[in-house]
Amino acid sequence: MVANSTFHGGFPYTLTPPSIQSSRCKLMFSSSFPPRCYMSKKQSLSFLVPNRCPGKMFCSRASASELHASDSTNESFAPFGGPQPYSVRIPVGDRHILVETGHMGRQASGAVTVTDGETIVYSTVCLADVPSEPSDFFPLFVNYQERFSAAGRTSGGFFKREGRTRDHEVLVCRMIDRPLRTTMVKGFYHETQILSWVLSYDGLHVPDSLAVTAAGIAVALSEVPNTKPIAGVRVGLVNGKFIVNPTTKEMEESELDLVLAGTESAILMIEGYCNFLPEEKLLQALEVGQDSVRAICSEIEALVRKCGKPKMFDAVKLPPPELYKHVEEIAGDELVRALQIKSKIPRRKALAALEENVVTILAEKGYVSKDDTPAIAETIPVLYEDEDEDEEVVLDGEVDEGDVHIKPTMRKSTPLLFSEVDVKLVFKEVSSKYLRRSIVEGGKRSDGRTSEGIRPISSRCALLPRAHGSALFTRGETQSLAVVTLGDKQMAQRVDNLECDDVVKRFYLQYSFPPSSVGEVGRIGAPSRREIGHGTLAERALQPSLPSEVEFPYTIRVESNITESNGSSSMASVCGGCLALLDAGVPLKCSIAGIAMGMVLDTEEFGGDGTPLILSDITGSEDASGDMDFKVAGNEDSITAFQLDIKVGGITLPVMKQALLQARDGRRIILGKFYSKHSLLKFI
Repeated sequence: MVANSTFHGGFPYTLTPPSIQSSRCKLMFSSSFPPRCYMSKKQSLSFLVPNRCPGKMFCSRASASELHASDSTNESFAPFGGPQPYSVRIPVGDRHILVETGHMGRQASGAVTVTDGETIVYSTVCLADVPSEPSDFFPLFVNYQERFSAAGRTSGGFFKREGRTRDHEVLVCRMIDRPLRTTMVKGFYHETQILSWVLSYDGLHVPDSLAVTAAGIAVALSEVPNTKPIAGVRVGLVNGKFIVNPTTKEMEESELDLVLAGTESAILMIEGYCNFLPEEKLLQALEVGQDSVRAICSEIEALVRKCGKPKMFDAVKLPPPELYKHVEEIAGDELVRALQIKSKIPRRKALAALEENVVTILAEKGYVSKDDTPAIAETIPVLYEDEDEDEEVVLDGEVDEGDVHIKPTMRKSTPLLFSEVDVKLVFKEVSSKYLRRSIVEGGKRSDGRTSEGIRPISSRCALLPRAHGSALFTRGETQSLAVVTLGDKQMAQRVDNLECDDVVKRFYLQYSFPPSSVGEVGRIGAPSRREIGHGTLAERALQPSLPSEVEFPYTIRVESNITESNGSSSMASVCGGCLALLDAGVPLKCSIAGIAMGMVLDTEEFGGDGTPLILSDITGSEDASGDMDFKVAGNEDSITAFQLDIKVGGITLPVMKQALLQARDGRRIILGKFYSKHSLLKFI
């Protein structure tokens, strides 16, 4: 069939340009409707910016005054008995964002749209009606998707429908998940799902940090119980000036790309990269970002007071307090000895055996219910025979008052029943408590190091004869086999995103974490979200040290294959990747190393002076039991990449400063090991 302009459903080009009017907004179409040209490969999204729309391109505009008007008085838009529409403007940096709720997604527990310029992000929160089985991991699921229609285009691939989550979207999912998970109330087991979509993108206002704020507002308005609302911002550094939520044009000149999320009082998550900035500059950027987050959270709390839903605090189920005492009495000294085992696998097996022993002993004493009956937190009244009458007496029973009377009586000797799941949850908490106590009180960690100690380091280059470059980096029980492959432009990685479909990366790092690296059995398949996140962090850490394309016109691929893991495998990827690049003959500007920092925040609980204890080069158990995971990469004097996750209410800038300075000392020790082992590094 030969296509023609008069085919059914098409618009002949001679028609008068249509317009659509409503009480909400007015849409105008250009004289060339429908569009007769497509965006070229070299064209950016500048055609979406006001006053820069080419005459031959299809464009639609809504009047700003009509679009941003509150619809709280529009009764036809609000369903009977449903949430009323509400909108509010929140100042962020040098402009405002518009937050609207009650307009879309009214059946969700919480739903908002957040607008910055002409970029619109829509986020929803829903939760299951029935709680799932108790676990030490909150059942939170986050999905973020950038719709190509938001930029007026379709996917550049064969399939024109959005499909598998792209790497960039995975990174945004992680940025949403990490700060929100910290604020979720312990003991709430209803599966919770956060969905975010980019519905409109203007090419200027980046949607990722906006999605963090949108998700934080949706959770705050929903029934999901959380401690405090969160918000996220991006901070750039252009010509020595910090800019909050910079545009894409400003980011082209920025030396810093920092995404920060937190509450009104503390920082919960940071992630980003920079061009060899000193710690002092990063601290200044964190202060600027925290001030903006504080202002946004204050407005969110005001919004929640007006239209937020009641929180489901009655659904929170915590293990009985009595169970902690029983577990500590049984485990006690044996738990302390198990935590002092230096090797990871023997320690893990010893703890697993001790946990099973605790469950067995409690079952023998009649404390554990084998049918997983929910734990009973308080003493239960029982039926008993009254001494004066022959009637049966119950407490709070629905019975005929003529047959019985109510008389409260407390059970004296019948043991309480606990579920096996609760026992295991409490055992893990008690183990973490004992590990933290041993570090604070004894001043030594499980492997004998001090708080600032670095694990033994060894490295070897050129171990794969047919690879362009290779290195095996080992730090304690964490090991990375890094391999470098060089190629021409055809080997570059193509990225399909909202702006265009011809973005290419001449340098990329891919991280692999097989289950064998931790001595376990597991699936092998597509990379997990964790693998994508760790690989991107290591890639960003090494990127500033690479030569320009003019100096080194090759595509560079780095693989980091984790062969052993006991904490900080992403930073081992940075160290191993640097060595492999040098082995491949890549003329780096300088050597890069990475280190992961941990923390015990409340030292006063264990007899300390209350000052947070910062731990250098943390292991897996210290990561799981500690309050912070702060990864920092760079050279001896400056930073190239960083990532922070907080597991408590947040940390302040003074604590952050201490961690950054201690991380710098750790990087210098690691780089010193490099120089002493590989003389080639001295000339880089």
